[in-house]
Amino acid sequence: MFLYGESRETMMHVAGMLPFSPPPDTRPDHLRALMDEVRTAPVYAPWNLRLRWPDLLRNPLQTWVESDVDREYHVRRSALPSPGDERELGILVSRLHGYPIDFHRPPWEMHLIEGLEGGRFALYVKVHHALLDGFTAMRTLANALSTDPDDRERPLFFSIPPAARPPRDDEPTSITYAELIAAVRTQYGATKSAARALLNIGKETELVSPRQAPKCVLNARISRSRRFATVRHETARIKAIARATGGTVNDVVLALSSASLRRYLLELDALPAEPLIAMLPVSVRPKDDEGGGNALGAILASLATDVADPAERLAAIVHSTTTAKQQLQGLSKAAILQYSALLVAPSVAQMIPGTAGRVRPTFNVVISNVPGPEEPRYFRGARLEAAYPMSIPLHGQALNITCGSYAGNVCFGFTGCRDTVPHLQRLAVYCGEALGELERAVL
Repeated sequence: MFLYGESRETMMHVAGMLPFSPPPDTRPDHLRALMDEVRTAPVYAPWNLRLRWPDLLRNPLQTWVESDVDREYHVRRSALPSPGDERELGILVSRLHGYPIDFHRPPWEMHLIEGLEGGRFALYVKVHHALLDGFTAMRTLANALSTDPDDRERPLFFSIPPAARPPRDDEPTSITYAELIAAVRTQYGATKSAARALLNIGKETELVSPRQAPKCVLNARISRSRRFATVRHETARIKAIARATGGTVNDVVLALSSASLRRYLLELDALPAEPLIAMLPVSVRPKDDEGGGNALGAILASLATDVADPAERLAAIVHSTTTAKQQLQGLSKAAILQYSALLVAPSVAQMIPGTAGRVRPTFNVVISNVPGPEEPRYFRGARLEAAYPMSIPLHGQALNITCGSYAGNVCFGFTGCRDTVPHLQRLAVYCGEALGELERAVL
């Protein structure tokens, strides 16, 4: 899916923007020394994998193959005019995010960005979504950083070998006919379950349907230019609101996003009378899954942007997400994946350049929340300040809101089309102010 969606304007890579505070004993040339290390560092899977047919992205037989890695291509050193501020950092990573991946190489890049105030630096890491999902990216981040500020030997993420898989004596070398038939039966059963769940949307009036989202200026054609904005909220404050209202952290994240979107669209005189609809990716991995590849389902939920009162808006969101998640209960992983595919399938029409903004969207915005490490992490003694995710705007989906939790904070990343979503920074500012408004309304 992610390879089929790749085009000049819809680049299907995700990224992380990671600012660090260095320890007092950091050498002024520490990033230069790190680049010297990169030139000889080993590169392990999946970071040494490239597409077998890079010029035929839509080849149905496309596979990954191991490749030599030009380290100085994938890891680059950049600098802001010193002393650089957060705005200049945002401008730089926005520009980097607007460049496509080179599929003739393993589909990732890392940029070492220096010149921030106080000797701070940042990492911008970009990877194509076909290689891994947000869950795996967060696992990789946690594994690549240390919990010990005195650990100065931790290798870069691509130089950490994958966990050894214990050998299995009974592991088959080929698929038997009986196993093939069993797999077909499983998928057939999943298809029936997914179809029943989808038909239930038409019977259950409280479920959000794929034809319920209103037309909105956010659902227009996009250019290849990107804009990125960030804001951080303390997790404890979000959890307090969730406890007081019977919701979840995700529900409060949606309410903060909704408040931001409502205020932004009101200023543009472009707020639809009907509530905006969000598509929420959900992980279908077991708790002990080590990650790898993609394993994502989806639900649709109302953002209640037609409701002015913050408390009432959050209550409507809690009700909508609860109802949507009840649809998934009792479904197998295969059935959830098929149900999700059927649920969002109509959105393909709005992603065609000629129809973007003209057809009624399946959903107005994608909002996801990926859990990350809860304790502070360090790289060679430098403390990670925040972990801001950057995601994928599409034709018909000019804005994406992705959050990641880290060390007692929820880090919001607003990624949008520079031309279709003007003054995107206001969304982050309004999201920052929305938390206080919500606390005053419900606590």
